[in-house]
Amino acid sequence: MELTCSRCHQTVRSEDCFCPVCGLPQILYTADSAEGQNQPENWQGAVRDASQVEWKPALRSVLALAIPAGLFCSLPSPLGVFGLLLMSGTAAWVVALYMRSRRPAWITIGAGARIGLVTGIVGGWTAAAITGATLFAMRFWLHQGSVFDNFWQTFYQQVTQQWTTMGVDPQSIATLQKLLNSSEGRSGWVLVAMALLMAALILFAAAGGAISAHLLARTRRPSN
Repeated sequence: MELTCSRCHQTVRSEDCFCPVCGLPQILYTADSAEGQNQPENWQGAVRDASQVEWKPALRSVLALAIPAGLFCSLPSPLGVFGLLLMSGTAAWVVALYMRSRRPAWITIGAGARIGLVTGIVGGWTAAAITGATLFAMRFWLHQGSVFDNFWQTFYQQVTQQWTTMGVDPQSIATLQKLLNSSEGRSGWVLVAMALLMAALILFAAAGGAISAHLLARTRRPSN
């Protein structure tokens, strides 16, 4: 009889302890099994370890890699353009380092995504904190606020031209212009941009961790 995974219903070999697709532990019961009989040696700790994350070693890798990645993501273009891919690759690297200390070396996609999520949170907060501190220092300590003011004026003119081309009501444009020219409007725009950046970094990191766990799990099937 063909064995299939109870979660994703993909074919599983009889000697596999985990589904090669989704990573679900595969526990087999036979008629010869006695009640209370111990699982084979290769199963000891495998079920617990596959879906659970040992956060102490995982956080060491997260802090060591996510903080430098967040620093690079906070830099201006052109390096900032590759920030999302950088954070995704960082999460994949964290999962790979985490699996090196695992016995057996196995992890589910969900566990990889959780490690990537934490990596993205740490990296995103680092990028946001460094960006905010840099903007504050440049305006109030280095007295280079004119750089941001010139950038904002250029951006403001481009947005106004786009609204006019799109046929937006002139009264609505005037209201939006007043909002964007206010200090509250500028601060709000910066906060929204930083929040969107953090959300994107977290999503890409979670995806990178899940993909890394899936690829590594397929090549590190527990031995019997």
